[in-house]
This record gives sequence, C-alpha cells and structure tokens, in this order.
Amino acid sequence: MSLGGSRSRLAGVTRELAARWRETREHWTDSKRDEFERRFLGELWPNVDRALSAMEELDQLLTKVRRDCE
Repeated sequence: MSLGGSRSRLAGVTRELAARWRETREHWTDSKRDEFERRFLGELWPNVDRALSAMEELDQLLTKVRRDCE
C-alpha cells in the first residue's frame, strides 16, 4: 500500500472510530466515559491529525524525489 493509500485508510478508520464513539457516548453516561474520553480519545484525535499532515507532507516529498530522480 502506498503512503497515500495508508493516509486514506487512517483517515477512514478514524472517521469510523469517531462515529462509533458518538454512538457509544449516547449509552455510556457515567463518569468513566468522560475519563476514558479525556485520557485516550482527547489525545488520539489531535495526534491522528498531526500524523495525517505529516503523511501528506512526506507523500509530497517522496513524489518530488521520484520526479527529480527520473
């Protein structure tokens, strides 16, 4: 799988996780839900965003390197 494909897959599974989490929040209503969200998901979303940005930049750089080597 290419870097672009991996980036798309990560974005897709993250969207799916976010949708599932929204469904879960409707049924899990105690303080442990909030703690879980703070401890795990609160860090996950921004880290995924940074990873996606880095993957995009890396993909652009690799494309440029390939062009320059031709």
